[in-house]
Amino acid sequence: MRKMGIGLAALAAGSLLLAGCASSTGTAPAPAESEAPIDASGVTLTVWTDENRKPAIEAAAKTFEDETGAKIELVQKNFEDIRNDFTNQVPTGEGPDITIGAHDWLGSLVQAGVVSTVDLGESAANFEKVATDAFTYDGQTYALPYSLETIALIQNTDLVGEDAPATFDDMIAAGTESGAERPFVINTAGQTGDAYTMYGLQTSFGAPVFVQDDSGSYTSEVGMGGEAGTAFATWLGEHGEKGSGEISTTIDYDTNNELFASGKAAYTIQGPWAVETLTAQGAKIKVNPIPSAGGETASPFVGVQGFYISAESKNALVAQEFLTKYLATYDAQKALYEADPRIPAWSELAEEVSSDPVIAGFVASSQNGVPMPNIPQMGSVWDLWNAAQVQIIKGADPAGTWTKMVSDLEATIG
Repeated sequence: MRKMGIGLAALAAGSLLLAGCASSTGTAPAPAESEAPIDASGVTLTVWTDENRKPAIEAAAKTFEDETGAKIELVQKNFEDIRNDFTNQVPTGEGPDITIGAHDWLGSLVQAGVVSTVDLGESAANFEKVATDAFTYDGQTYALPYSLETIALIQNTDLVGEDAPATFDDMIAAGTESGAERPFVINTAGQTGDAYTMYGLQTSFGAPVFVQDDSGSYTSEVGMGGEAGTAFATWLGEHGEKGSGEISTTIDYDTNNELFASGKAAYTIQGPWAVETLTAQGAKIKVNPIPSAGGETASPFVGVQGFYISAESKNALVAQEFLTKYLATYDAQKALYEADPRIPAWSELAEEVSSDPVIAGFVASSQNGVPMPNIPQMGSVWDLWNAAQVQIIKGADPAGTWTKMVSDLEATIG
C-alpha cells in the first residue's frame, strides 16, 4: 500500500540531490549566544536511533556533552522495532529518554501513556506547519519534527511538457493528446486497494478520512461520508474499469512504475522513493502537486518523523533542552538531512534544497498536504476503505458501497 520508510534516498542515488548530500557530517549546533548552557553534569540521556540518523545525532550530542556536562548514549535499533519496544519498555522503567519515531504512532503512544509533551517554544515557527500539526494531539505537541515525505504528480516531460495540469480532466486530456498508451496510471495495489495513494484525489472532493478540530488535531469523527464522499465514490466509479478505465485493479506498485518508466504512461502519482525506478529507463520527469478532481485542493497524506521524549524519563528537562536547543537548529537539521535525505521539516532548509526541481515538486505537494491521522482509530480504517475503493473501481454501485463502508467504519470505531 504505502512505502513511507525509504524517503529521498533514491534521489540521492540518482544524483538528483545537491552534491555531498550523502555525507553524514555537519556543523555541530550550539544554543543561542544569549542563553547559557544548562549544567547537566552527572546526567546520561539514552537516545534510540537507527543507522541512518545516528551520525547526524552524534554531532549535536558531542556539542551538548561539551557544553552541559551531560552524557548521551546513542542506541542503534532497527526502525521497524522501535515502536513496539518503546511502548513495551517505557512502562517498566526501561527504554530511552528520547527516541526517533513516526508521527502516526502518536495516538497509540499517548493512549499507552509513554510519551511526554514537548514545548517547541519560538523554534516552532521554523518548522513547516504540516510537520508541527502532525505531532499535535488534543491540542498538545508531543515531538520535535525533522523530516517529511509525501506523494505528488510525476509527469514525463517528453510526452506532456513541464506545465502542471490544473485539474484531473486537464491531465487526462494532455496525456491522451500525447499519444501515450495510457494518459495516467495510479497504483491500486492490485486487488488490495491503495487509499493512501488515492487520498489527494479524495480530499479534492472535501471528503477527509477524519475531521480535524480547530487546533489541527484529528477527531474520531469520520469525515468521508455524506455528499462529498458520495461525489468522490461516483467519480471513482466513472474512471474505473466500467467507466473510462484510467483507474484499474490490474495496476500494482511495480506495474505502475514500469508503465511510466517505459514511456507507456504520461502521468502517475508516486513518492520520492520511486523516482529512481521511474527514471531508470531514461524518462525525464517533472514533479508537481496533485491536480484537483473535485474542485478543492488535492491534499495528499504527509508522513513526518521526529523525536519523542519518554513519559518515564527521569531527565525530561534535560531531554527537552537537548531537543529544543541542540536539535532544533539549522545546523542540526541539515546534518539530519545529509545523513538521511528526506524533505526537511525545517522551513529554511526545505527552501534551500528545493533548488533541485524534483525535491521542489515534493515540497510543494507537501505544502498542500495534511498529516496522516495520528489517532488510534486510523488503524481500523485501511481494510474497509481499501476494499470499498476496489469494489467501486471494479464496477460496484458507488454510492451504496461507499455509504456501507462509512457505516461499517463508524460501527467499528464505536
